[in-house]
Amino acid sequence: MSDAMTPGTAPGAVPAADPAAAPVVERATADVVVIGGGVAGLVAALECAKVGLQVTVLERRDELGGCVGRIELDGLSLDSGAESFATRGGAVAELLGSLGLDADIENPNPAGAWLVMPGKQGLDAAPLPKTGMLGIPSNPLGDDVRRIIGWNGAIRAYVDRVKPILTIGRARSLGELVRSRMGQAVLDRLVTPISAGVYSSNPDDLDLDIVAPGLNEAMTRTGSLSGGVGQLLEERKAGTAVRGIRGGMHRLVDALEHELARFGVTIVRGAEVTGLERDGSAGAGSEAPGWVVTATTEAGELLVTAPDVVLAASGHAALALVDDALDGWTHTSGSDGGAWPPAASVELVTLVLDAPELDAAPRGTGVLVAADAPGVTAKALTHSTAKWSWLAEQAGGRHVVRLSYGRAGAANPLDGRTDAEVAELALADAALLLGVPLDERMLRASGRTVWRDAISQAAIGQRERVHALEDALAAEPGIEATGSWVAGTGLASVVPHALEAARRIRHRRVQPDGNA
Repeated sequence: MSDAMTPGTAPGAVPAADPAAAPVVERATADVVVIGGGVAGLVAALECAKVGLQVTVLERRDELGGCVGRIELDGLSLDSGAESFATRGGAVAELLGSLGLDADIENPNPAGAWLVMPGKQGLDAAPLPKTGMLGIPSNPLGDDVRRIIGWNGAIRAYVDRVKPILTIGRARSLGELVRSRMGQAVLDRLVTPISAGVYSSNPDDLDLDIVAPGLNEAMTRTGSLSGGVGQLLEERKAGTAVRGIRGGMHRLVDALEHELARFGVTIVRGAEVTGLERDGSAGAGSEAPGWVVTATTEAGELLVTAPDVVLAASGHAALALVDDALDGWTHTSGSDGGAWPPAASVELVTLVLDAPELDAAPRGTGVLVAADAPGVTAKALTHSTAKWSWLAEQAGGRHVVRLSYGRAGAANPLDGRTDAEVAELALADAALLLGVPLDERMLRASGRTVWRDAISQAAIGQRERVHALEDALAAEPGIEATGSWVAGTGLASVVPHALEAARRIRHRRVQPDGNA
Protein backbone atom coordinates (compact mmCIF):
# COMPACT_ATOMS: atom_id res chain seq x y z
CA MET A 1 0.00 0.00 0.00
CA SER A 2 1.48 3.34 -1.02
CA ASP A 3 2.03 6.17 1.46
CA ALA A 4 -0.71 8.12 -0.35
CA MET A 5 -3.33 5.65 0.83
CA THR A 6 -5.56 6.36 3.82
CA PRO A 7 -7.81 3.89 5.67
CA GLY A 8 -10.04 1.66 3.60
CA THR A 9 -9.80 -1.31 1.27
CA ALA A 10 -6.51 -0.54 -0.46
CA PRO A 11 -4.91 -2.08 -3.53
CA GLY A 12 -2.40 -4.81 -2.87
CA ALA A 13 1.13 -3.98 -1.79
CA VAL A 14 3.64 -3.43 -4.56
CA PRO A 15 7.27 -4.51 -4.12
CA ALA A 16 10.00 -1.92 -4.53
CA ALA A 17 10.81 -1.54 -8.19
CA ASP A 18 14.14 -1.32 -9.93
CA PRO A 19 14.20 2.12 -11.61
CA ALA A 20 15.43 0.44 -14.77
CA ALA A 21 12.61 -2.10 -14.74
CA ALA A 22 9.17 -1.72 -16.27
CA PRO A 23 6.89 0.84 -14.55
CA VAL A 24 5.03 -0.46 -11.52
CA VAL A 25 1.37 -1.17 -12.24
CA GLU A 26 -0.93 -1.52 -9.25
CA ARG A 27 -4.46 -2.90 -9.72
CA ALA A 28 -7.48 -2.51 -7.50
CA THR A 29 -11.24 -2.91 -7.57
CA ALA A 30 -14.05 -0.95 -5.98
CA ASP A 31 -17.79 -0.53 -6.23
CA VAL A 32 -17.44 3.20 -6.89
CA VAL A 33 -14.46 5.32 -7.94
CA VAL A 34 -14.72 9.03 -7.19
CA ILE A 35 -12.34 11.15 -9.26
CA GLY A 36 -11.64 14.31 -7.29
CA GLY A 37 -11.43 14.90 -3.55
CA GLY A 38 -13.12 18.27 -3.32
CA VAL A 39 -16.22 18.68 -1.17
CA ALA A 40 -18.46 17.34 -3.95
CA GLY A 41 -16.38 14.19 -4.31
CA LEU A 42 -16.13 13.63 -0.56
CA VAL A 43 -19.87 14.09 -0.06
CA ALA A 44 -20.68 11.69 -2.91
CA ALA A 45 -18.18 9.14 -1.59
CA LEU A 46 -19.63 9.27 1.92
CA GLU A 47 -23.20 8.91 0.69
CA CYS A 48 -22.24 5.77 -1.27
CA ALA A 49 -20.17 4.31 1.57
CA LYS A 50 -23.04 4.65 4.04
CA VAL A 51 -24.92 1.83 2.28
CA GLY A 52 -21.95 -0.52 2.23
CA LEU A 53 -20.47 0.26 -1.18
CA GLN A 54 -16.68 0.03 -1.39
CA VAL A 55 -15.46 3.45 -2.50
CA THR A 56 -12.08 4.69 -3.70
CA VAL A 57 -11.38 8.42 -3.99
CA LEU A 58 -8.58 9.57 -6.30
CA GLU A 59 -7.30 13.09 -5.58
CA ARG A 60 -4.61 14.80 -7.64
CA ARG A 61 -3.29 16.98 -4.83
CA ASP A 62 -1.94 16.07 -1.41
CA GLU A 63 -4.78 17.96 0.28
CA LEU A 64 -8.49 17.21 0.15
CA GLY A 65 -11.27 19.77 -0.09
CA GLY A 66 -10.69 21.53 -3.40
CA CYS A 67 -11.89 25.12 -3.01
CA VAL A 68 -12.47 24.54 0.71
CA GLY A 69 -8.97 24.45 2.10
CA ARG A 70 -6.67 25.48 4.92
CA ILE A 71 -3.63 27.72 5.05
CA GLU A 72 -1.41 28.06 8.15
CA LEU A 73 -0.11 31.59 8.69
CA ASP A 74 1.50 33.04 11.81
CA GLY A 75 0.10 30.24 13.97
CA LEU A 76 -3.45 30.66 12.64
CA SER A 77 -5.41 28.02 10.71
CA LEU A 78 -7.21 30.05 8.05
CA ASP A 79 -9.50 29.30 5.14
CA SER A 80 -7.59 29.34 1.87
CA GLY A 81 -10.79 29.20 -0.16
CA ALA A 82 -14.48 29.35 0.72
CA GLU A 83 -15.01 30.98 4.13
CA SER A 84 -18.82 30.78 4.26
CA PHE A 85 -21.83 29.02 2.78
CA ALA A 86 -25.16 30.28 1.50
CA THR A 87 -28.04 29.19 3.71
CA ARG A 88 -30.53 28.69 0.87
CA GLY A 89 -31.99 25.21 0.62
CA GLY A 90 -30.62 24.08 3.97
CA ALA A 91 -28.50 21.24 2.54
CA VAL A 92 -25.18 22.54 3.87
CA ALA A 93 -26.53 23.12 7.37
CA GLU A 94 -28.04 19.62 7.33
CA LEU A 95 -24.69 18.14 6.28
CA LEU A 96 -22.89 20.05 9.03
CA GLY A 97 -25.41 18.75 11.53
CA SER A 98 -24.83 15.16 10.43
CA LEU A 99 -21.10 15.70 10.96
CA GLY A 100 -21.54 17.13 14.46
CA LEU A 101 -20.66 20.70 13.47
CA ASP A 102 -24.08 22.31 13.86
CA ALA A 103 -23.20 23.86 17.23
CA ASP A 104 -20.26 25.65 15.59
CA ILE A 105 -22.23 27.41 12.85
CA GLU A 106 -21.67 31.17 13.13
CA ASN A 107 -23.24 34.31 11.67
CA PRO A 108 -21.01 36.99 10.13
CA ASN A 109 -20.86 40.59 11.26
CA PRO A 110 -23.91 42.27 9.65
CA ALA A 111 -22.02 45.53 9.08
CA GLY A 112 -21.73 44.83 5.37
CA ALA A 113 -19.13 45.71 2.75
CA TRP A 114 -18.04 48.87 0.97
CA LEU A 115 -17.38 49.86 -2.63
CA VAL A 116 -14.16 51.55 -3.74
CA MET A 117 -14.44 53.54 -6.98
CA PRO A 118 -12.80 56.45 -8.80
CA GLY A 119 -13.18 59.77 -7.02
CA LYS A 120 -12.42 63.37 -7.84
CA GLN A 121 -8.98 62.91 -6.33
CA GLY A 122 -7.96 59.28 -6.61
CA LEU A 123 -10.25 56.82 -4.86
CA ASP A 124 -13.63 57.22 -3.21
CA ALA A 125 -15.35 54.73 -0.90
CA ALA A 126 -18.93 54.22 0.25
CA PRO A 127 -20.97 51.49 1.96
CA LEU A 128 -22.78 49.20 -0.47
CA PRO A 129 -26.57 49.66 -0.39
CA LYS A 130 -28.17 47.02 1.83
CA THR A 131 -31.54 46.91 0.03
CA GLY A 132 -30.40 45.42 -3.24
CA MET A 133 -29.76 42.18 -5.10
CA LEU A 134 -26.54 41.66 -7.04
CA GLY A 135 -26.11 45.41 -6.72
CA ILE A 136 -29.51 46.19 -8.27
CA PRO A 137 -31.17 48.69 -5.91
CA SER A 138 -34.76 48.27 -4.80
CA ASN A 139 -34.84 52.02 -4.05
CA PRO A 140 -32.88 53.85 -6.77
CA LEU A 141 -33.32 57.22 -5.03
CA GLY A 142 -32.04 56.03 -1.65
CA ASP A 143 -29.26 58.03 -0.04
CA ASP A 144 -26.87 55.07 -0.10
CA VAL A 145 -27.49 54.57 -3.83
CA ARG A 146 -27.08 58.26 -4.68
CA ARG A 147 -23.86 58.32 -2.69
CA ILE A 148 -22.38 55.94 -5.26
CA ILE A 149 -24.02 56.81 -8.60
CA GLY A 150 -24.97 60.46 -8.02
CA TRP A 151 -28.26 62.23 -8.69
CA ASN A 152 -28.06 61.81 -12.46
CA GLY A 153 -27.48 58.08 -12.16
CA ALA A 154 -30.24 57.73 -9.57
CA ILE A 155 -32.78 59.62 -11.68
CA ARG A 156 -31.89 57.47 -14.70
CA ALA A 157 -32.31 54.36 -12.57
CA TYR A 158 -35.71 55.57 -11.36
CA VAL A 159 -36.92 55.62 -14.99
CA ASP A 160 -37.26 51.86 -14.48
CA ARG A 161 -40.29 52.55 -12.26
CA VAL A 162 -42.21 54.31 -15.05
CA LYS A 163 -40.98 52.35 -18.06
CA PRO A 164 -43.88 50.34 -19.53
CA ILE A 165 -44.06 46.71 -18.50
CA LEU A 166 -44.27 45.62 -22.12
CA THR A 167 -40.64 46.62 -22.60
CA ILE A 168 -39.48 44.15 -19.96
CA GLY A 169 -40.20 40.77 -21.49
CA ARG A 170 -38.05 37.86 -20.29
CA ALA A 171 -34.46 38.93 -19.83
CA ARG A 172 -31.50 36.58 -20.31
CA SER A 173 -28.44 38.74 -19.67
CA LEU A 174 -28.07 40.39 -16.27
CA GLY A 175 -25.96 43.19 -17.71
CA GLU A 176 -28.24 43.95 -20.64
CA LEU A 177 -31.27 44.05 -18.36
CA VAL A 178 -29.70 46.44 -15.86
CA ARG A 179 -28.35 48.68 -18.61
CA SER A 180 -31.71 48.96 -20.37
CA ARG A 181 -33.81 49.39 -17.25
CA MET A 182 -31.58 51.42 -14.92
CA GLY A 183 -28.69 52.76 -16.99
CA GLN A 184 -24.93 52.46 -17.21
CA ALA A 185 -24.14 54.01 -13.82
CA VAL A 186 -25.97 51.28 -11.89
CA LEU A 187 -24.34 48.64 -14.06
CA ASP A 188 -20.80 49.98 -13.72
CA ARG A 189 -20.81 51.10 -10.11
CA LEU A 190 -23.11 48.63 -8.37
CA VAL A 191 -23.62 45.47 -10.42
CA THR A 192 -20.27 44.91 -12.13
CA PRO A 193 -18.16 44.89 -8.91
CA ILE A 194 -20.42 42.23 -7.39
CA SER A 195 -20.44 40.15 -10.60
CA ALA A 196 -16.64 40.25 -10.67
CA GLY A 197 -16.26 39.54 -6.96
CA VAL A 198 -18.76 36.68 -6.74
CA TYR A 199 -18.71 35.10 -10.22
CA SER A 200 -15.45 36.41 -11.74
CA SER A 201 -17.59 37.36 -14.72
CA ASN A 202 -18.84 40.34 -16.67
CA PRO A 203 -22.56 40.91 -15.92
CA ASP A 204 -23.31 40.90 -19.66
CA ASP A 205 -22.26 37.22 -19.66
CA LEU A 206 -24.34 36.15 -16.64
CA ASP A 207 -27.63 34.28 -17.01
CA LEU A 208 -30.27 36.16 -15.02
CA ASP A 209 -32.30 33.06 -14.21
CA ILE A 210 -29.22 31.45 -12.63
CA VAL A 211 -27.84 34.36 -10.61
CA ALA A 212 -31.25 35.76 -9.62
CA PRO A 213 -33.87 33.00 -9.91
CA GLY A 214 -37.40 34.36 -9.85
CA LEU A 215 -36.47 37.92 -10.78
CA ASN A 216 -37.94 37.70 -14.28
CA GLU A 217 -41.30 36.66 -12.83
CA ALA A 218 -41.13 39.27 -10.06
CA MET A 219 -40.48 42.00 -12.63
CA THR A 220 -43.56 40.95 -14.56
CA ARG A 221 -45.68 41.00 -11.41
CA THR A 222 -44.46 44.39 -10.18
CA GLY A 223 -43.86 46.14 -13.49
CA SER A 224 -40.25 47.16 -12.83
CA LEU A 225 -36.80 45.81 -12.10
CA SER A 226 -36.46 47.64 -8.78
CA GLY A 227 -39.94 46.50 -7.81
CA GLY A 228 -39.06 42.91 -8.64
CA VAL A 229 -35.91 43.11 -6.52
CA GLY A 230 -37.91 44.56 -3.63
CA GLN A 231 -40.50 41.80 -3.86
CA LEU A 232 -37.88 39.04 -3.81
CA LEU A 233 -36.14 40.64 -0.84
CA GLU A 234 -39.43 40.75 1.07
CA GLU A 235 -40.08 37.08 0.30
CA ARG A 236 -36.74 35.99 1.71
CA LYS A 237 -36.91 34.45 5.13
CA ALA A 238 -35.54 36.48 8.00
CA GLY A 239 -31.95 35.72 8.88
CA THR A 240 -28.53 35.93 7.33
CA ALA A 241 -27.99 34.76 3.76
CA VAL A 242 -24.56 33.29 4.57
CA ARG A 243 -23.04 31.59 7.58
CA GLY A 244 -19.71 30.07 8.52
CA ILE A 245 -18.10 27.59 10.91
CA ARG A 246 -16.21 28.55 14.06
CA GLY A 247 -12.63 27.59 13.30
CA GLY A 248 -13.08 27.89 9.53
CA MET A 249 -14.91 26.17 6.71
CA HIS A 250 -11.95 23.81 6.30
CA ARG A 251 -13.26 21.95 9.35
CA LEU A 252 -15.97 20.59 7.05
CA VAL A 253 -13.27 18.78 5.06
CA ASP A 254 -11.68 17.40 8.23
CA ALA A 255 -15.06 16.08 9.38
CA LEU A 256 -15.80 14.49 6.01
CA GLU A 257 -12.39 12.82 5.94
CA HIS A 258 -12.97 11.43 9.44
CA GLU A 259 -16.32 9.95 8.40
CA LEU A 260 -14.88 8.48 5.22
CA ALA A 261 -12.21 6.70 7.26
CA ARG A 262 -14.89 5.40 9.62
CA PHE A 263 -16.77 3.87 6.67
CA GLY A 264 -13.62 2.32 5.21
CA VAL A 265 -13.28 4.55 2.15
CA THR A 266 -9.90 4.38 0.40
CA ILE A 267 -8.39 7.77 -0.41
CA VAL A 268 -5.42 7.97 -2.77
CA ARG A 269 -3.69 11.34 -2.70
CA GLY A 270 -1.31 12.52 -5.38
CA ALA A 271 -3.20 10.45 -7.95
CA GLU A 272 -3.37 12.16 -11.35
CA VAL A 273 -6.15 10.46 -13.32
CA THR A 274 -5.04 10.09 -16.93
CA GLY A 275 -7.64 7.79 -18.42
CA LEU A 276 -11.22 6.57 -18.16
CA GLU A 277 -12.51 3.77 -20.34
CA ARG A 278 -14.95 0.91 -20.38
CA ASP A 279 -13.79 -2.35 -18.84
CA GLY A 280 -13.25 -4.62 -21.82
CA SER A 281 -12.86 -7.69 -19.61
CA ALA A 282 -16.57 -7.83 -18.71
CA GLY A 283 -18.28 -10.99 -19.89
CA ALA A 284 -20.79 -10.90 -22.71
CA GLY A 285 -23.59 -12.09 -20.47
CA SER A 286 -22.93 -9.63 -17.69
CA GLU A 287 -24.61 -6.33 -17.01
CA ALA A 288 -23.25 -3.17 -18.64
CA PRO A 289 -19.45 -3.21 -18.35
CA GLY A 290 -17.89 -1.09 -15.67
CA TRP A 291 -14.99 1.32 -15.90
CA VAL A 292 -11.23 1.24 -15.68
CA VAL A 293 -9.70 4.38 -14.20
CA THR A 294 -6.00 4.94 -14.84
CA ALA A 295 -3.98 7.19 -12.55
CA THR A 296 -0.34 7.99 -11.99
CA THR A 297 0.93 8.07 -8.43
CA GLU A 298 4.30 8.40 -6.75
CA ALA A 299 4.50 4.60 -6.68
CA GLY A 300 3.73 4.14 -10.37
CA GLU A 301 0.57 3.50 -12.36
CA LEU A 302 -2.71 2.63 -10.64
CA LEU A 303 -5.63 0.92 -12.39
CA VAL A 304 -8.94 0.82 -10.52
CA THR A 305 -11.88 -1.12 -11.92
CA ALA A 306 -15.41 -0.31 -10.76
CA PRO A 307 -19.01 -0.53 -11.99
CA ASP A 308 -19.60 3.15 -11.16
CA VAL A 309 -17.54 6.31 -11.52
CA VAL A 310 -18.19 9.81 -10.19
CA LEU A 311 -16.45 12.65 -12.03
CA ALA A 312 -15.83 15.25 -9.32
CA ALA A 313 -12.57 16.71 -10.59
CA SER A 314 -12.19 20.33 -11.62
CA GLY A 315 -14.00 21.41 -14.77
CA HIS A 316 -11.67 20.91 -17.71
CA ALA A 317 -9.90 17.95 -16.12
CA ALA A 318 -13.28 16.22 -15.82
CA LEU A 319 -14.29 17.25 -19.34
CA ALA A 320 -11.14 15.70 -20.77
CA LEU A 321 -12.07 12.39 -19.12
CA VAL A 322 -15.60 12.61 -20.51
CA ASP A 323 -14.09 13.13 -23.97
CA ASP A 324 -12.19 9.86 -23.48
CA ALA A 325 -15.11 7.93 -22.04
CA LEU A 326 -17.99 8.87 -24.35
CA ASP A 327 -17.74 8.02 -28.03
CA GLY A 328 -18.65 10.93 -30.29
CA TRP A 329 -18.73 13.54 -27.52
CA THR A 330 -16.26 16.36 -27.11
CA HIS A 331 -16.55 19.53 -25.06
CA THR A 332 -14.59 21.58 -27.62
CA SER A 333 -16.49 20.74 -30.81
CA GLY A 334 -19.89 22.12 -29.95
CA SER A 335 -21.43 18.64 -30.07
CA ASP A 336 -22.84 19.37 -26.62
CA GLY A 337 -24.70 22.50 -27.71
CA GLY A 338 -21.66 24.77 -27.82
CA ALA A 339 -18.01 24.61 -26.87
CA TRP A 340 -17.33 25.03 -23.16
CA PRO A 341 -15.70 28.31 -22.14
CA PRO A 342 -12.00 28.45 -21.27
CA ALA A 343 -11.04 28.20 -17.63
CA ALA A 344 -10.57 31.34 -15.58
CA SER A 345 -7.69 31.96 -13.18
CA VAL A 346 -8.58 33.27 -9.72
CA GLU A 347 -6.10 33.93 -6.91
CA LEU A 348 -6.52 34.72 -3.23
CA VAL A 349 -3.80 36.41 -1.18
CA THR A 350 -4.09 36.26 2.62
CA LEU A 351 -2.28 38.75 4.87
CA VAL A 352 -1.84 38.64 8.65
CA LEU A 353 -1.19 42.15 9.96
CA ASP A 354 -0.26 43.94 13.15
CA ALA A 355 -2.26 47.06 12.36
CA PRO A 356 -4.20 48.73 15.20
CA GLU A 357 -5.50 51.17 12.59
CA LEU A 358 -7.83 48.38 11.44
CA ASP A 359 -9.41 47.84 14.87
CA ALA A 360 -12.30 50.15 13.92
CA ALA A 361 -13.05 48.12 10.74
CA PRO A 362 -12.91 51.21 8.49
CA ARG A 363 -14.49 49.38 5.52
CA GLY A 364 -16.91 47.11 7.35
CA THR A 365 -16.39 43.45 6.49
CA GLY A 366 -14.70 44.09 3.17
CA VAL A 367 -14.49 45.94 -0.11
CA LEU A 368 -15.60 45.41 -3.69
CA VAL A 369 -13.62 47.31 -6.31
CA ALA A 370 -14.87 49.09 -9.41
CA ALA A 371 -12.95 47.91 -12.47
CA ASP A 372 -11.76 51.46 -13.22
CA ALA A 373 -10.56 52.24 -9.70
CA PRO A 374 -7.11 53.78 -10.26
CA GLY A 375 -4.03 52.22 -8.73
CA VAL A 376 -5.74 49.05 -7.44
CA THR A 377 -5.07 45.59 -8.86
CA ALA A 378 -7.32 43.52 -6.54
CA LYS A 379 -11.00 43.07 -7.39
CA ALA A 380 -12.16 42.50 -3.80
CA LEU A 381 -10.99 42.38 -0.20
CA THR A 382 -12.42 40.63 2.84
CA HIS A 383 -11.50 41.90 6.31
CA SER A 384 -11.86 38.44 7.82
CA THR A 385 -11.27 39.41 11.45
CA ALA A 386 -13.95 42.09 11.12
CA LYS A 387 -16.35 39.65 9.48
CA TRP A 388 -15.99 36.73 11.90
CA SER A 389 -15.88 37.31 15.66
CA TRP A 390 -14.42 33.86 16.35
CA LEU A 391 -11.43 34.66 14.13
CA ALA A 392 -10.89 38.01 15.82
CA GLU A 393 -10.76 36.16 19.15
CA GLN A 394 -8.20 33.67 17.85
CA ALA A 395 -6.10 36.36 16.17
CA GLY A 396 -5.60 38.18 19.48
CA GLY A 397 -5.35 41.70 18.09
CA ARG A 398 -3.89 40.77 14.73
CA HIS A 399 -5.90 41.36 11.56
CA VAL A 400 -6.51 38.95 8.69
CA VAL A 401 -7.41 40.29 5.26
CA ARG A 402 -7.91 38.37 2.02
CA LEU A 403 -7.58 39.94 -1.42
CA SER A 404 -8.96 38.43 -4.61
CA TYR A 405 -7.37 38.80 -8.04
CA GLY A 406 -8.42 37.85 -11.57
CA ARG A 407 -11.18 39.42 -13.64
CA ALA A 408 -13.22 37.92 -16.47
CA GLY A 409 -11.52 38.01 -19.85
CA ALA A 410 -8.17 39.11 -18.44
CA ALA A 411 -4.98 37.34 -17.45
CA ASN A 412 -4.28 36.82 -13.77
CA PRO A 413 -2.30 39.94 -12.82
CA LEU A 414 -0.25 37.93 -10.32
CA ASP A 415 1.08 35.43 -12.86
CA GLY A 416 4.86 35.48 -13.00
CA ARG A 417 5.30 37.36 -9.72
CA THR A 418 7.26 35.94 -6.82
CA ASP A 419 5.62 35.39 -3.43
CA ALA A 420 7.45 38.44 -2.08
CA GLU A 421 6.25 40.58 -4.98
CA VAL A 422 2.67 39.36 -4.51
CA ALA A 423 2.76 40.15 -0.79
CA GLU A 424 4.09 43.65 -1.52
CA LEU A 425 1.35 44.31 -4.09
CA ALA A 426 -1.39 42.92 -1.85
CA LEU A 427 -0.23 45.06 1.06
CA ALA A 428 -0.32 48.18 -1.13
CA ASP A 429 -3.79 47.25 -2.41
CA ALA A 430 -5.03 46.64 1.13
CA ALA A 431 -3.83 50.06 2.25
CA LEU A 432 -5.67 51.76 -0.61
CA LEU A 433 -8.86 49.76 -0.16
CA LEU A 434 -9.02 50.06 3.62
CA GLY A 435 -8.01 53.70 3.64
CA VAL A 436 -5.24 53.30 6.23
CA PRO A 437 -1.43 53.34 5.93
CA LEU A 438 0.07 49.85 5.91
CA ASP A 439 3.72 48.92 5.45
CA GLU A 440 5.91 45.84 5.49
CA ARG A 441 6.68 46.24 9.20
CA MET A 442 3.03 45.41 9.93
CA LEU A 443 3.05 42.26 7.77
CA ARG A 444 3.47 39.15 9.94
CA ALA A 445 2.72 36.56 7.24
CA SER A 446 1.25 36.13 3.77
CA GLY A 447 0.06 33.26 1.61
CA ARG A 448 -1.43 32.75 -1.83
CA THR A 449 -3.88 30.25 -3.29
CA VAL A 450 -4.61 30.00 -7.01
CA TRP A 451 -7.27 28.16 -9.01
CA ARG A 452 -6.68 27.88 -12.74
CA ASP A 453 -9.63 25.74 -13.76
CA ALA A 454 -12.66 27.77 -12.71
CA ILE A 455 -15.72 27.55 -14.96
CA SER A 456 -18.57 29.99 -14.34
CA GLN A 457 -21.82 28.07 -14.10
CA ALA A 458 -23.73 31.34 -14.36
CA ALA A 459 -22.52 32.18 -17.88
CA ILE A 460 -25.14 32.46 -20.60
CA GLY A 461 -25.35 29.16 -22.47
CA GLN A 462 -23.66 27.17 -19.72
CA ARG A 463 -26.92 25.74 -18.43
CA GLU A 464 -27.62 24.29 -21.89
CA ARG A 465 -24.11 22.88 -22.11
CA VAL A 466 -24.49 21.22 -18.72
CA HIS A 467 -27.87 19.77 -19.68
CA ALA A 468 -26.36 18.35 -22.88
CA LEU A 469 -23.55 16.79 -20.86
CA GLU A 470 -26.00 15.32 -18.36
CA ASP A 471 -28.05 13.82 -21.20
CA ALA A 472 -24.91 12.24 -22.66
CA LEU A 473 -23.89 10.82 -19.29
CA ALA A 474 -27.40 9.51 -18.59
CA ALA A 475 -27.14 7.38 -21.73
CA GLU A 476 -23.99 5.72 -20.36
CA PRO A 477 -24.61 3.37 -17.41
CA GLY A 478 -22.47 3.87 -14.34
CA ILE A 479 -21.10 7.39 -14.72
CA GLU A 480 -22.06 10.56 -12.83
CA ALA A 481 -20.66 14.09 -12.74
CA THR A 482 -20.75 16.55 -9.87
CA GLY A 483 -18.89 19.57 -8.54
CA SER A 484 -19.15 23.30 -9.10
CA TRP A 485 -18.40 22.92 -12.82
CA VAL A 486 -21.84 21.34 -13.28
CA ALA A 487 -23.70 22.19 -10.05
CA GLY A 488 -23.01 25.91 -9.81
CA THR A 489 -21.07 28.25 -7.57
CA GLY A 490 -20.94 27.69 -3.82
CA LEU A 491 -21.53 24.87 -1.35
CA ALA A 492 -25.29 25.47 -1.37
CA SER A 493 -25.25 24.33 -5.01
CA VAL A 494 -22.53 21.69 -4.77
CA VAL A 495 -23.67 19.70 -1.73
CA PRO A 496 -27.23 18.80 -2.85
CA HIS A 497 -25.96 18.07 -6.37
CA ALA A 498 -23.35 15.64 -5.03
CA LEU A 499 -25.91 13.96 -2.80
CA GLU A 500 -28.26 13.45 -5.74
CA ALA A 501 -25.49 11.97 -7.91
CA ALA A 502 -24.63 9.50 -5.14
CA ARG A 503 -28.26 8.59 -4.60
CA ARG A 504 -28.63 7.65 -8.25
CA ILE A 505 -25.74 5.22 -7.82
CA ARG A 506 -27.26 3.87 -4.62
CA HIS A 507 -30.56 3.34 -6.39
CA ARG A 508 -28.85 1.34 -9.14
CA ARG A 509 -26.58 -0.67 -6.87
CA VAL A 510 -28.46 -1.34 -3.64
CA GLN A 511 -31.29 -3.85 -3.47
CA PRO A 512 -34.54 -3.15 -1.57
CA ASP A 513 -33.27 -5.31 1.31
CA GLY A 514 -30.30 -2.94 1.70
CA ASN A 515 -27.68 -5.28 0.23
CA ALA A 516 -25.27 -4.01 -2.40
